[in-house]
Amino acid sequence: MSEKMSKSEEIRARLEAAFAPQELQVINESEKHRGHGGYSDGESHFRVVIRADAFGPMSRVGRHRAVHAALGPELVARIHALALEISG
Repeated sequence: MSEKMSKSEEIRARLEAAFAPQELQVINESEKHRGHGGYSDGESHFRVVIRADAFGPMSRVGRHRAVHAALGPELVARIHALALEISG
């Protein structure tokens, strides 16, 4: 992904490419955590709401693993907190 993309944009692009979701919200909750551990650049805490047919047959753990795999270890390592709301 481009170095000029924000983390929010990277998350959105990678999840859209991997799952073609019917619903996708990438919510930056970093300001709620200003002054707490892990807050760094204003892009450290995210909530993702995603609904895609691909998640239908997966277990809860399988869905989380699939999202983390789609984001990739390098991007996940740059995020302090990632809350996931996943449905199929």
